[in-house]
Amino acid sequence: MAEIAELLRAAEAALLDPAVRRDRARVDALLARDFVEFGASGRVWTREGILELLATGTHVPVAMEEFDCAVLGEGVALVTYRARGCLRSSIWVWEEG
Repeated sequence: MAEIAELLRAAEAALLDPAVRRDRARVDALLARDFVEFGASGRVWTREGILELLATGTHVPVAMEEFDCAVLGEGVALVTYRARGCLRSSIWVWEEG
């Protein structure tokens, strides 16, 4: 479990890193094909919308706090943490390749 948590912490940290956020190929490799994000405003972001936004946006480093990882089933984990005071969550699924 600790190994999975560290792997996912690194993946989430990468997605918060300004250099990674601007690199469409790196973000593309981390997001699932059916990725959907619900923003704090209530906006629903598609995978393509996020890839475009991140590639063209301005980003500042964001610290991750209170990281937690819960395995939901084989190959599926829920990650929760706080960033900029906001609670965030992600569901990660292991896919071959």
